[in-house]
Amino acid sequence: MEGIVYLYVFVLAAFVGYEVISRVPVILHTPLMSGSNFIHGVVLIGAMVVMGHADPDSPLELVIGFIAVLLGAANAAGGYVVTERMLAMFKSGKKGGE
Repeated sequence: MEGIVYLYVFVLAAFVGYEVISRVPVILHTPLMSGSNFIHGVVLIGAMVVMGHADPDSPLELVIGFIAVLLGAANAAGGYVVTERMLAMFKSGKKGGE
């Protein structure tokens, strides 16, 4: 019975997330996503905590934890790269005293 409750919460969260994101104007998607980079940091910290609780004698748990940390770090770094590229679009082409 508990699994059905988890499935219900997941489906409800997916539906609400889709409805919220679909109502955001297209021009705001990139700033909205780049502004939420802190969420990627939370995911990375969560993956590290979970990997820290993995059984040292279980290589499967350690490999899955390592992959989670690796993907979380790539996600966070990618978010900041996208933000940097987006902000570079608004910089002027002139240098210092020109």
